[in-house]
Amino acid sequence: MFNHELVLVVGSSPVNRIVISRIAERAGLKTLSVDIDAAAAALASRSPGVVLLDGGPDNGDCDDLLEELAARRLSSGDNLPFVVMLSPVLPPEGRHPNSTIDLVVAKPITPDRLQPILQNYRDGIAG
Repeated sequence: MFNHELVLVVGSSPVNRIVISRIAERAGLKTLSVDIDAAAAALASRSPGVVLLDGGPDNGDCDDLLEELAARRLSSGDNLPFVVMLSPVLPPEGRHPNSTIDLVVAKPITPDRLQPILQNYRDGIAG
């Protein structure tokens, strides 16, 4: 069972994780912020509805976690958790080549870019 109101924020930069977490909280969601090494354990124990991945400068920081996310989505049958990659480079049409990633949001991360996405998610689960 997924905790639809929980957002797992994953990244190597503590500062970025704090900024991203505050934006998610302003969207009315609960957050759990972890570094990349703790992400798989947090994913398994907390079952977040949303995972925000800070891909780092080359989008490769969270590559190992993508396999775990793909397996969880396959087993859930609901395409959950919803996965957002925070990236310095936008792929064509905003879609990441890895189908596990639902949406790519361009850095720098600001409330006006990320908060509406999270509010739409929250409104979708509440409605």
